[in-house]
Amino acid sequence: MSQRIVIASDHAAVRLKADLADWLRSAGHDVVDLGPDDERSVDYPDYGYRLARAVAAGEGRFGVALCGSGIGIAIAVNRDPACRCALVSEPLSARLARSHNDANVIAMGARLIGLEMAKACLDAFLTTNFLGDRHTARVDQLSHPILQEPAA
Repeated sequence: MSQRIVIASDHAAVRLKADLADWLRSAGHDVVDLGPDDERSVDYPDYGYRLARAVAAGEGRFGVALCGSGIGIAIAVNRDPACRCALVSEPLSARLARSHNDANVIAMGARLIGLEMAKACLDAFLTTNFLGDRHTARVDQLSHPILQEPAA
């Protein structure tokens, strides 16, 4: 099923971003590349926030966030309550992020993951549906946190 996907990175992940965008397009997806376009040093929060705004605005059903480790850009994306960004490094985590957490953004580290593993993670992420049911209330809490201690 074809999806509209937004993708962004920092300078450390420009090559992986380009390769994944090409792969997604060849699979029939509409890809919106939010930059950057070259390897000149940039700040990952700027691109994480840009991607989060695009996903929150409905410019893409899913987002792909990339930086050297994936950690920093994932933190930036998760500042937007409309985004549930999961840092993954293998397909099982990508599947669980979708099925249990209804993640709408996947983050990966270009310095930690190869292209083929990144494709496998992204494929698992895009082909897995949210299970709903008992997970729904928990996912709702991610965007609307309960500011009290959990019941014992």
